[in-house]
Amino acid sequence: MEPLQHDKLPRHLAIIMDGNGRWANQRGKNRVFGHTKGIKSVQVAVEEAVRLGIPYLTLFAFSTENWNRPTEEIGTLMELLVRSLRNEFEKLLKNQIRLEAVGAIDRLPTLVQQELKHVIEQTKNNDKMVLTLALSYGGREDLLQAVQQIAAGVKNNIISPEKIDQSIINKHLYTRKLPDIDLLIRTSGEQRISNFMLWQAAYAELYFTSVYWPDFREVHLHDALLNYQNRERRFGKTSEQIKA
Repeated sequence: MEPLQHDKLPRHLAIIMDGNGRWANQRGKNRVFGHTKGIKSVQVAVEEAVRLGIPYLTLFAFSTENWNRPTEEIGTLMELLVRSLRNEFEKLLKNQIRLEAVGAIDRLPTLVQQELKHVIEQTKNNDKMVLTLALSYGGREDLLQAVQQIAAGVKNNIISPEKIDQSIINKHLYTRKLPDIDLLIRTSGEQRISNFMLWQAAYAELYFTSVYWPDFREVHLHDALLNYQNRERRFGKTSEQIKA
């Protein structure tokens, strides 16, 4: 395996964890079985990212659109989330990982909100990596609620319309504590970002793999990181300007 260049790793890595249901269906199991097996892949991604020294890792765990799934599946996903938070709590402390959550958290079941609040509070001083769970999250909803807050600020003479710029918008997003995404990985072969962090992914490098999420391991993460390191990030400039 080609070695990684640690000075060229992404500062903010985000992953759309896709394919649990299809992985399970191919094995004659129900979708819940796939979600359960996907937990191991989460552990692998988190542990490898912190080992490599990546400071920000964001996982798309549950979208606003996922509320349209069958009630039984949603309930199981919430139970798995609570169980995972409890089971992984000591590892978060040991590895100095700070947990954050972004999205319409108030839509989540009370028990999930309580568990999230507890782990976030207990890990708030950890400084090795920020692990963010995007829960009940949608990029359009994120922008919508930011616009609503800004409009209210203008109406109440708190914000001056001519002073509204990108920094003002960013301050009102769910993701205001996070830097822009450098590398966005999506598993399962689908090639779209599915309403995920539209503002923050404006200049993200996109990497799509056909591997279903339950099969995602260190080697697949390394493949994505190597691919990222071989890209030229220009941000609107020319290659000559970057090289200069």
